[in-house]
Amino acid sequence: MVGAGVRLRRRVSGVGRDDEVGRKKDAGSRSWKLMKSTGEEMDLDVDKYAIMRRVKVHARDLRILDPLLSYPSAILSRDRAIVLNLEHIKAIITAEEVLLRDQLDDNVIPVVEELRRRLKPMSTAHEGQGDEDSPLEEGEEMGDEDESPFEFTALEVALEAICSYLAARGIELETAVYPAMEKLTSKVTSRKLDEVRKLKSQVARLSARVHKVREELKQLLNDDHDMANLYLSKKLPGAASPSPDNDGGNKSDAGSVSPGGDIHIVPTAEESDDDFGVEELEVILEAYFTHIDGTLNKLTMLRDHIDNTEDYIKFQLDKHRNRLMEVELFLSVLFICLSIYSTVAQLFGMTIPYSWNYGHGHLFKWAVIIPGLFSSFLFICVISHARRRGIIGSYNS
Repeated sequence: MVGAGVRLRRRVSGVGRDDEVGRKKDAGSRSWKLMKSTGEEMDLDVDKYAIMRRVKVHARDLRILDPLLSYPSAILSRDRAIVLNLEHIKAIITAEEVLLRDQLDDNVIPVVEELRRRLKPMSTAHEGQGDEDSPLEEGEEMGDEDESPFEFTALEVALEAICSYLAARGIELETAVYPAMEKLTSKVTSRKLDEVRKLKSQVARLSARVHKVREELKQLLNDDHDMANLYLSKKLPGAASPSPDNDGGNKSDAGSVSPGGDIHIVPTAEESDDDFGVEELEVILEAYFTHIDGTLNKLTMLRDHIDNTEDYIKFQLDKHRNRLMEVELFLSVLFICLSIYSTVAQLFGMTIPYSWNYGHGHLFKWAVIIPGLFSSFLFICVISHARRRGIIGSYNS
């Protein structure tokens, strides 16, 4: 009985370990959209280890593509892949295929459709390469479509999607900010101030996101080696080397492999931008850099408009506050003058037996008129002096 109980516990513990491993595997699996250069598509539900083996990237590269983690936008070049983390577009591009995360997202669906549209002519061109009866004009047209490497086409689609998305968000904010500013300048209320505060925070967050994408493109454009590392087609077996003049003895000068697995091409004195094959990529990056820079300029102008409106509102509030201070000063001087006048009345109202309290009734009117004239004269002098000094009356429109 004891032996049977031990075997039963082992069997139950083994089942528990299998369930735990299964849960970990299900938790680590992710849904990917695979699109090949031939036009084939398929949905993959695999874990990160399968993706790492397929595209030869590290776990830290997949970590920045995790939607549960907050990582800034980045374009990373690896030995056989380009890792893209551009807002909602999280993809891995190789020389022959592209893997997209969250393909059912509303913002990712247009990217999939555009890739499908771009890849259809390329697959048709590949199929028609052996067809000798195809017309020359059709072959030339397909050749124009198939001229760019696959990784450049996929990268262009991703950049076009993210630039259009950020530009659309900027237009939405622009249409909301200007009417809010006009309403605020017409009448200042707490509700309008809170609305403008929320819009300003949205503009600041969007500007930071656009600036990060712009800096990534700028960093690539400023370094030919980074752009050369994005040319994955030249890293394929049998592809032409970046420099045709290099012989077998100079292979060590053609490139170097970093400990992280990235290939860095080292130029020689005779190589130019065309030798790296970066001219076409540079044109693509410059076009979308100009696009994203224009979006950033619009957001900067929008933020400046909000700041100018806030300064104007602060000036108006300061003006009203100064007017209230003028009224307060006016009332304070008037109260002091009336206090002087009432002091005389209080002196005569005392029930003290002075000798001049009797037989001098004809002087009562002068006791009232003289303090009143003195108080009025003092009030006019103080107000006139304050006006000459610019203490009051200087903020009147």
